[in-house]
Amino acid sequence: MSGRRPSADTGSHPPRYPGAPAGEPTLGTWQDPPHNRWAFSHLGELVPTAAVSRRSPAAPVEATVRLDALTGSLPDLVRELEETYTDAFLVLRGDRVVAEYYRPGFAPDDLHLLMSVSKSLCSTVVGALIDEGRIDPEHPVTAYVPELAGSVYDGPSVQHALDMVIRIDYREEYVDPGSEVQTHDRSAGWRHRRAGDPYDDYEFLTTLRGVDDGGDGIGQFQYCSANTDVLAWIIERVTGLRYSEALSVYLWSKLDADRDAAITVDASGFGFANGGVCCTARDLARVGRMMLDGGMAPGGRVVSEAWVRSVFAGGDPAVMDQSMLPGGSYTRQWWCFENERGNISGIGIHGQNLWLDPQSDSVIVKLSTWPDPDGHGWEERQSALLLGISEALDQTR
Repeated sequence: MSGRRPSADTGSHPPRYPGAPAGEPTLGTWQDPPHNRWAFSHLGELVPTAAVSRRSPAAPVEATVRLDALTGSLPDLVRELEETYTDAFLVLRGDRVVAEYYRPGFAPDDLHLLMSVSKSLCSTVVGALIDEGRIDPEHPVTAYVPELAGSVYDGPSVQHALDMVIRIDYREEYVDPGSEVQTHDRSAGWRHRRAGDPYDDYEFLTTLRGVDDGGDGIGQFQYCSANTDVLAWIIERVTGLRYSEALSVYLWSKLDADRDAAITVDASGFGFANGGVCCTARDLARVGRMMLDGGMAPGGRVVSEAWVRSVFAGGDPAVMDQSMLPGGSYTRQWWCFENERGNISGIGIHGQNLWLDPQSDSVIVKLSTWPDPDGHGWEERQSALLLGISEALDQTR
């Protein structure tokens, strides 16, 4: 089964496909039978690949600006999108795209990295498996992944991981080379490896320990990307699928998406669930549409109405440092603004947002490349912009 911790004794690693021996195929064996049957159609999981565009590089992509429905109320919208390094912006009201913007060089069907908006997609798969009775959110994490015994996840429940209320010795400091989040990135293949780094994400997760502050380590919100990857490991364990496959089966295949999504994978083929999903703005908006439609998508039910209600109900603001989201909360890998409009959002560093506005029945997607990961107040500026757009939608039809 996928998701096994590498053995310290044998150096073995999880098989990349069902039926393969542990640790196979490798760079030395992928061209050999029977591995080539799998590897020739999954080469990107073994060898870095580059896209070959269907558009000629000699024909630059012009900007797409279709914002007439909003610029009457927000005359500075184009300037604001440009100043906040927007690559793609889309407003979906009901089933109709009422506004969109794509910067020069970025086409509507281009994939864009979602960063931590990926977390909200992972929680949706967890929700679907809870609905099926395959995951009990009150069960301890180690009931599903015993390899995490002895780690910080030995004791906390699945729900604790969903709501990020586990105290972990993990610094989410993106520009600090000594931080745990950078070690996490290196284990996942996002940065150059260092001597002594865990082989892959699975092994990294087993190394995490709690904060020794005299408490039980549960109950106070701490944003930690490792929680999402633990959820993905649980998904793999209960379904027998790789996380990328489960994301397809339980979410993407039901959206009537325009394009396949993509996800980065580590040396073992484990998808980087906390931040590695890439997709188009229109397809991401379909995820938001599914949530506003009570868990229904064109391909059938994704999650139950009860799951969706629990997300929109928000978490407990009392467990959160209110400087992070004044008046807000966090639950099930979604940020909840606790305002009269009922806004919730999936948020990722460098300016990624999947913003849901129940009052206007609208989804707003903003994908960006803000220079700093989390500095200079971009989150506050972006949230204010998206709230202003939501209010402007009240004045449009």
